[in-house]
Amino acid sequence: MLKENFKDFFETLKKLGEVHAPVRRGRLFSFTKVDSPGEVALNYNRTMLPPKKYFVKPFEEVLKIKVGKGYELIVEEPKSLVLLGLHACDINALRVLDSVYLDEPQDDYYQVRRAAAIVIGVSCEPDEYCFCKSMGTDYAWTGFDLFLHELGTSYLVRVGSSRGESIIESMSNIIGEPTKEDFIKLRDLELKRSRMFKKILNTSLLPDIVDSLHESEVWVVFSDKCVSCGSCNLVCPTCRCYDVTEKVELNLQEGVRVRRWDSCFIRSHALVAGGLNFRPTRLDRFRHRYNCKSSIDPRTNLPFCVGCGRCSAFCPAGIDHVNVLNAIWGLA
Repeated sequence: MLKENFKDFFETLKKLGEVHAPVRRGRLFSFTKVDSPGEVALNYNRTMLPPKKYFVKPFEEVLKIKVGKGYELIVEEPKSLVLLGLHACDINALRVLDSVYLDEPQDDYYQVRRAAAIVIGVSCEPDEYCFCKSMGTDYAWTGFDLFLHELGTSYLVRVGSSRGESIIESMSNIIGEPTKEDFIKLRDLELKRSRMFKKILNTSLLPDIVDSLHESEVWVVFSDKCVSCGSCNLVCPTCRCYDVTEKVELNLQEGVRVRRWDSCFIRSHALVAGGLNFRPTRLDRFRHRYNCKSSIDPRTNLPFCVGCGRCSAFCPAGIDHVNVLNAIWGLA
């Protein structure tokens, strides 16, 4: 697809649902609703909040409570959504979330939103924080409907689903068959991109290495810098913990049950009935997060860290995820 046809491509997407894409906000980028292709910044490095915010909301009401009448489930109407411009790492992160929220017992809120969303990926170039190549998530094989590969003056459009195939068929006037030259150009650009990664992490046996070196002094050194703010959890595209609470109105007759994103860096996260906290110290919580992110999702064989670099880029204490793990390996 020639880039000069992107406007027509965008207008067709608007007929399929509300289009959300990365938009520049000062020095940062954010996924938000867009009405014109001129608002879209497909050459972005990363957004602060990942696309998971569309499927697992930071804060949402799930039940209404009325004294004498019990609980009433809050039913959400499906909303057609087009997510344009996801990087491969974020697409793979959604596959991890799918394996959690769509497994039994299925999360109905997540399922409805996921089914109503069209996912369109776009190729990218790594910056100083990216390490998705080390995690094996720098390429998306599945989990999307369409994927736009940058070829200079055009995009090579890759189809990832039957729905994507239908979209392509409806755009036959602006999207043609790729040529042999297109595939050669794609090969050359992917090879160039592969050589651009600056962050390297040895992931061989990583889950066992992190777990077995539980008493390493490295954890102490880096956890002393940590301020336990939980920012890394909030910006992580695969963090899936949430808390559930109930709020009662002043009339004491009604209220709501809400769920919100939670952070394993917050002390209350591991607090259980009776006052026991099985991760009472910052060191305990720091080690736990790295143990979690170094693990492999058994349902997808994908790591729980997709190497997007958000946790490092937005850490107020300047802690770099790869530097910590390389230090565990004895490489830093």
